[in-house]
Amino acid sequence: MSTARAYASVVAAYWGFTLTDGALRMLVLLHFFTLGYTPFQLALLFVLYEIAGMATNLFGGWAATRFGVNVTLSSGLALQVAALLMLSALDPAWSPFWSAAYVVLAQGLAGVAKDLTKTSAKSAIKLVTPEGEAATLFRYVAWLTGSKNALKGVGFFLGGVLLSAVGFVPALWLMAAALAVVFAASVLTLPRLFGKAARASRLRELFAKTRAINLLAAARIALFGARDVWFVVGLPVFLYANGWAFAEVGGFLAAWTIGYGVVQGLAYRVVPRSTDGLSAEVPAARLWAGVLTVIPLAIALGIVVLPPAAAQTVVVAGLGLFGVAFAVNSSVHSYLIVAYAGSEKVAEDVGFYYAANAAGRLAGTLLSGLLYQTGGLAACLLGSFVLLATSAAISLAFPTRRALPLRA
Repeated sequence: MSTARAYASVVAAYWGFTLTDGALRMLVLLHFFTLGYTPFQLALLFVLYEIAGMATNLFGGWAATRFGVNVTLSSGLALQVAALLMLSALDPAWSPFWSAAYVVLAQGLAGVAKDLTKTSAKSAIKLVTPEGEAATLFRYVAWLTGSKNALKGVGFFLGGVLLSAVGFVPALWLMAAALAVVFAASVLTLPRLFGKAARASRLRELFAKTRAINLLAAARIALFGARDVWFVVGLPVFLYANGWAFAEVGGFLAAWTIGYGVVQGLAYRVVPRSTDGLSAEVPAARLWAGVLTVIPLAIALGIVVLPPAAAQTVVVAGLGLFGVAFAVNSSVHSYLIVAYAGSEKVAEDVGFYYAANAAGRLAGTLLSGLLYQTGGLAACLLGSFVLLATSAAISLAFPTRRALPLRA
């Protein structure tokens, strides 16, 4: 099988996984909210999911380099099937404490699964793009990232619909069966050594990155914390508390994520490109970071000063603008990591970067529940503003040329 066909197989598997990942998040969030969980308790359900993602991205990148992308991808799909079946075995007769603990463990398994598949798919881009073709690399990255997020949005809607139509447990069974088919297809189609490096790194080398990658990872922590601080708990609970039905909440989050994914996939058309791959792209990252920073502050002010009905309109419209600016920021970041990364062990560099991504999501998830419980959605958006200002400040230090790796 050619590398291009192998990459196509990876992308198809990633798409199938992404649908179940988005649906699972919506199922868990809405199902347990109806059981009386507070916003902060809902956030805690996802803590191990994000912590597991941090560790998995670091060591999953090393594993993909050591054993091949096919191994990490297949492992991720299998673990997601196991997580879905584990959640379906939840007994309503259990106490709230043991139920929550069980869900946290299952979500941790799902977190490992997600980041194994993500590292595999993102690493494959670098492997199939010829050296020196920065424009092609940016286009591939933007397209994969955008399509993934669009499908995750479909997954949000699917989760809300399945919860309404068939209930929590049957929805989990249906998703597990569908993903098992994707797993079988992946195992049968991917070549055994796809993405395997000639020499595996020592574990300590996983943390010895270039200054560029370290700065980008720090900015990514703040960027994704700024999104999840309102998106994970604050926004869906705000909408449901204001009279929206399950399917409506899932539908709005789906529409937002799909639109965000479409913009992400087209970002390479609006971001200037250079022959060296950095001299125009890095200034664009700084510009869009500044644009994004002011949006949540404006929405928060609207919530505070306007009556409730008008405030809902401001939230929906404002977060649409946020989605456009965030999509371009995220797409440029996703391009920069593969541009800064080395070709031989790209999975390790990408894994390190997405470990930072998971750290940002973890911080955002906890803050989302805590800030919403103490100050509502306006507090979540103010937290987003602070984190975005931090990300924008870090982006000012992004280098416009590549450097040698730091020594461990």
